[in-house]
Amino acid sequence: MVFRGTIADAPDFDPSADAEALYNAMKGIGSDKEAILDLVTSRSNAQRQEIIAAYKSSFGKDLIEDLKYELTGKFERLIVSLMRTRAYHDAKEIHDAIKGTGTNERCLIEVLASRNNQQIHDMVEAYKDAYGSDMEEDVIADTSGHFKKMLVVLLQGTRDESGVVDADLVEQDAQDLYEAGEAQWGTDEAKFIMILGNRSMTHLRMVFDQYEKVNETSIEDSIKNELSGDFERLMLAVVQCIRSVPMFFAKRLYKSMKGLGTADNTLIRIMISRSEIDMLDIRECFRLRYEKSLYNMIKDDTSGDYKRTLLSLCGGDDDLAGEFFPEAAQIAYKMWELSSMTKVQLRPTVRPASNFDPATDAQALRKAMKGFGTDEDAIIDIVAHRSNSQRQEIRQSFKSLLGRDLMKDLKSELSKNLERLVIALMLTPAEFDAKMMRKAMEGAGTDEHALIEILVTRSNEEIQAMNAAYQDAYKKSLEEAIQSDTSGHFCRILVSLVQGAREEGPADVERANADAQELADACNAESDEMEMKFMSILCTRSFPHLRRVFQEFVRFTNKDIEQIIKKEMSGDVKNAFYAIVCSVKNQPSYFAERLYKAMKGLGTDDRALIRIMVSRSEVDLFNIRKEFKDAQDASLHEFIQGDTSGDYRKTLLILCGGED
Repeated sequence: MVFRGTIADAPDFDPSADAEALYNAMKGIGSDKEAILDLVTSRSNAQRQEIIAAYKSSFGKDLIEDLKYELTGKFERLIVSLMRTRAYHDAKEIHDAIKGTGTNERCLIEVLASRNNQQIHDMVEAYKDAYGSDMEEDVIADTSGHFKKMLVVLLQGTRDESGVVDADLVEQDAQDLYEAGEAQWGTDEAKFIMILGNRSMTHLRMVFDQYEKVNETSIEDSIKNELSGDFERLMLAVVQCIRSVPMFFAKRLYKSMKGLGTADNTLIRIMISRSEIDMLDIRECFRLRYEKSLYNMIKDDTSGDYKRTLLSLCGGDDDLAGEFFPEAAQIAYKMWELSSMTKVQLRPTVRPASNFDPATDAQALRKAMKGFGTDEDAIIDIVAHRSNSQRQEIRQSFKSLLGRDLMKDLKSELSKNLERLVIALMLTPAEFDAKMMRKAMEGAGTDEHALIEILVTRSNEEIQAMNAAYQDAYKKSLEEAIQSDTSGHFCRILVSLVQGAREEGPADVERANADAQELADACNAESDEMEMKFMSILCTRSFPHLRRVFQEFVRFTNKDIEQIIKKEMSGDVKNAFYAIVCSVKNQPSYFAERLYKAMKGLGTDDRALIRIMVSRSEVDLFNIRKEFKDAQDASLHEFIQGDTSGDYRKTLLILCGGED
């Protein structure tokens, strides 16, 4: 196996000399933390065990106990963890995850999904030695259901590691997984557990490819559709580890540091457990996915001796290298290949109500608004549980039966965000998009992100309907409005998109190669020329075609198109092209990220929140929910619950359609 760690055996190693150096660093008042961290992080784990033995022989003391006494906080936790063997460190992590009240399911998932057979056997043995109990029994006592069953399977450490692949069995397993999930009502979880818990990594990668080829959907999407809760999270982690263990850990590291606060236990656990295995690969995957080096993320997110120790384990700043890695390019190529093969089944959260009677709904809405006070609950219950076409029938019935304008009545009876949300739901999609475009451009500033989001994600038909609705409502063409409110290349990009003339249909392989080559050549041109060339391809080709173009672009340049856009472009032009690329790759994921940005930090971007929740509720909000949970380790439902209030929150949660 090729060594891809950042920590290796130190040359000319002398455990007695190291033991003495550590003893001297801790004697007297205060301790020389720099000497401790420099020594500990420049020795391999095996060498640290020799130092522990030499320390006891020379000074009759327990080195780990002395370190605990001398050091404090996260720095102490990190140094002490480095001194344990890998097996005992894993055992302690599992023990800490299940002891006391509550269970740290994410820790159980991370450790058990990512370790090989030998590592699991060593960990189970270390657990027995350290805690005098059986790990499997303790895990069973603390978990339940299918989640528990899969953990028990993984704890056996019996995954096939022969590397032998039976082509017939690959086809059979792909078929069995399909029949256990997508092909039937309900899910045969036992089949998922048996196949994903026992087959070899090589075999399963081929099963996943076969599954996508035959079913036009990825195994990840099927798991998100068919499973839920901790069991869903565990199975997704297993799949991610089968595809790429370094990418799995890159994502875990990013999640541990993004947003407010740091999940230090996760950060410490991964940095220690991977430092002698595949930290170089994790660094490459991290930079590929987040366009930032792991080194810089740690530097920005931690401090003091704790930071210095983590940076030593990280082993280098990849941003200084300035170039893409061949291994990362291969992963990027595979990502685009996966994206082009997968046909995502879009799932809404709002569907037409059964036994629908527009006249009854119209009368009920009038009753809710008549007299003193307003029955908001009755209004929400009707509006949020009907499809948009049903709401249009209610609008018509309200006017026919009562001679009143429902929209005017709702505006006069409701207020603030609830009014904005209910009115948004009552407009047709074209009217709502037109109104959102108008709002993004009226007044002093321009909401460029809203303009980009709407124009990039709507189909030709939706854009043409929006153009007609805009002209009808504001007596001016949307194109003219854009031209008077934006400028330069950004204006040209929006004008190109607002034509609603993007090509439709599958990828043309020969033309995709030519397009990819043109984009690659444009990267060496002046910025004006480069942006025009990118616009001529990104704003006009069909999404399936662009997936193929971006895949071939990696082959020509050894770089991912996202990285080029972020590095070579700036401002609104960069944001527009980046949004196109993200939508082409995975549109529900793009919307999930937009929703996260609307709610993270102080304050809420209610206009963005309403726009996305309303416009996607009958298209793909279920898919967006799943992507949100995958990216944030928290559900969209939780975010809305914590970030909004009152009847506004109640309505958004109905649109959200459930807790994941």
